[in-house]
Amino acid sequence: MSITLFIIVLTAIVSITAFNNQGVFYRMKFNAFLIRSERSWYRFLSYGLVHADWAHLIINMFVLFSFGRIVEAYFEGFFETRAIPYFLLLYAGGLIFSVIASYIKHKNNSYYNAVGASGAVSAVVFSSIIMHPQGTIMFILLPIPIPAFIFGILYLIYSAYMAKRASGNVGHDAHFWGAIYGVIITALLRPSFILEFLHYVF
Repeated sequence: MSITLFIIVLTAIVSITAFNNQGVFYRMKFNAFLIRSERSWYRFLSYGLVHADWAHLIINMFVLFSFGRIVEAYFEGFFETRAIPYFLLLYAGGLIFSVIASYIKHKNNSYYNAVGASGAVSAVVFSSIIMHPQGTIMFILLPIPIPAFIFGILYLIYSAYMAKRASGNVGHDAHFWGAIYGVIITALLRPSFILEFLHYVF
């Protein structure tokens, strides 16, 4: 099983469990106040395994499946035996980095919660876009291929809009910071990816 599929299966199992068990949801969600007061640092990772609802879970996992396989293929081609560790660095690092700003902002706010793998998924999406800008993605309701880098822009616009609405437990602002992390870590792993991306786009 590929690392992308493993993460999807694991996330689905934990998220579905949390749908039916509020105790699991409470213990795993991101809450900066609880992290600070209880030193439950594991929440910087665990929140990515639980989701607000079925739609949130399905959308995140669909996007991860679509772009994660591309990142895996590139990592295996360029980094060989380091492919899986680098993918985990991208994914787990995206989870952590994408909520650092939220932690700083809400560490004294016990009412702020966030769940979902959005930050990590965004990191994977933008890593894929940097390495494979000529890629496309297609939705069932809109059977027209969308260029990967255009999808990335639309993804961030959607995230910014939803972050302003600040509805539910979905940490939409994590999309932006996850995207930044994905670009940075991909550039650090192989700087020529950035040059090749710029050459293609411009």
